[in-house]
This record gives sequence, C-alpha cells and structure tokens, in this order.
Amino acid sequence: MRMLGSLLLVVAFLLLAAVLVSLSSSDMWFIRTVDLIREPMAYCAAVLLVVALFAKGARRWLTVGALALVIAINVARIWPYSALAGTQLALAEQPAGPLGARCFTAMAVNVKVKNTGYGDVAAQVRRIDPDVLFLMETDAKWVAEMEPVLANYPQVHRHPQPHAFGLVFATRLPTSKVNIVENTHRDTPTLYATLQLAGAAPVEFIGLHPKPPLPDWNTEERDQNIVNAGRQTPDRLPNAFVMGDFNDVPWSRTTTKFRETGAWRDPRIGRGTYPTFPSDYRAFGWPLDQLMLKGDLDLTGFEVLPDNGSDHRAMLARLCAPAA
Repeated sequence: MRMLGSLLLVVAFLLLAAVLVSLSSSDMWFIRTVDLIREPMAYCAAVLLVVALFAKGARRWLTVGALALVIAINVARIWPYSALAGTQLALAEQPAGPLGARCFTAMAVNVKVKNTGYGDVAAQVRRIDPDVLFLMETDAKWVAEMEPVLANYPQVHRHPQPHAFGLVFATRLPTSKVNIVENTHRDTPTLYATLQLAGAAPVEFIGLHPKPPLPDWNTEERDQNIVNAGRQTPDRLPNAFVMGDFNDVPWSRTTTKFRETGAWRDPRIGRGTYPTFPSDYRAFGWPLDQLMLKGDLDLTGFEVLPDNGSDHRAMLARLCAPAA
C-alpha cells in the first residue's frame, strides 16, 4: 500500500504539472493536447482520488490535494459546457406551414481517410438524407466510393487530397457562391458557401478542418486557421453557421476566441460536451467536431450521430433561415 501511495503521488503531481502548464499561452503540441482531454482527465483524477483516500502514508493528503486541484482546474474550464450551466442558445420550434420551406438539415462527417468502411458512412448519409453534406478527410478513393450518395445532390464540390484534409461539399439548396480558401496552409482548405433558400435571407456556411496538435505540428497554424475562418466570411453576411472537425475543443482559448470575435453561438453551452472523438469510447471522448451559428439563424435541434465506422461521430443540425 505504501508503494501504491508513492506511485499515486507521482502520478498526481505529473497530472497537476500538465494541467498547470496547459494554462500557459504556449502553442507546443504536447501542451495544447491537454486542452483536448480535460474531461476524461478529470474523470481519471476523480478515480485516483478515491483510491488515494485508502492508501497508506502521511503524504496521501498531498496526493488528494493535487488530484483535487487537477479536477477543479479542468472542471472550471469545462463548466460552461455542463448541463448545470446556463445555455447560450435557445432551441427554436420547428415552424409549421410555408415557413418550413426555410428550414433545412446539415450534416458534417469526418470519414477518416484510412477508413475502408465506405458502405457504413454512405448508409448513414442515406438514412439521414441531409440537405447540406460536408465530408472531411476525403481522398480520391473516398470521393469515388461516395459518388452514388453524391448523385442525389444537384450541387457537389469535390476537393480530394491524398492525406487527411480533402473535403466534399454537397447540397440540394440553391447556392450563389462556393469558395475553397487556403486560410493558412495549402493542404488545409476552408470551405465557404452562400445558401439561398426561397423566401429566406441568405445564409453562409463554413466547413472547417484544420490540423491537429501532433509531433511536428504545433498549433500556431491551426489556431490561426480557426480564428481566421470565422472572423470575416467572404460575403460578410449576418446569418451564418459553421461545422467541421476543428481538431480543437470548444473550451480552448482558440475556439473561445473564434466564438467571441465572430459573435458565434454554441448550442453545447449549458447542455453538455457532446463528445465526437474517439467514436468507440464516447463516454471518455472529447468534442473535436463543432457546430456554431450566428445572426438570426435558428437552430431547432442538433445531435451527435451513432458510430459509422470512422474515428469521429458525425454531427447533424436542423436549422431555419430568417425570412428575407
């Protein structure tokens, strides 16, 4: 038991050091990664704290104190995304009658470029049948395998890439403009589309998938990509929504800056974290895939969809554009 107590003390202080360093302004990948795992880290620290209470040794209270601080810091950062906090965005009621023509669904799917379960993803898209579809990590093979699904959409924009940052945008809604912009780096494009529903004000869509924090990939470019994407849309329309794999969590300083500088509203605030990655460990996952909107655009519902064989779960939003 004394050896266990010593081991717990070392682990507790390693966790505390990681959490404290993560509060710095560094963009080093291994520091910023801590932001992604705050929720599962808090769960693990809580389990270790309970174990530490039964460990022997005079230093167990140091262990308990360190773990309690780890939990407190992480919970404080995640708190706005708990069901106990106040919501930022009220869900609107689905309008009846002719107003329903101004409503539509949008689905964002990171398919995982190395995933060969093409049929599972295609079946989910067919079942949901969204009006707007945004696919990420699509290489030429993924685009080819999804063609039977894409054939159901009158407008399709394909931008395959051989690694992990290709994209496909498909919609049955009228569009007046579709742009693919290299905000920070040539192989991490951002998609902008202006949707024009009959009788409704135009709405801009942003599809985003920047690089993750990994060895040799610090987050300076990712952070710049995220913030630039939402600061000013090409048409500067007041009504817009963004979806995609940010490779970042909503409580990080980067996505918080994105939200605040662009006046975006996050439906997760006050409702829960809605983890999307990894898809097969949802209870201990974290929310890398985002949905936000601004202006007079209404959200009538949103959800994280069941596992489709990718390492990310897809997100679905039900939105209504304001009258023109």
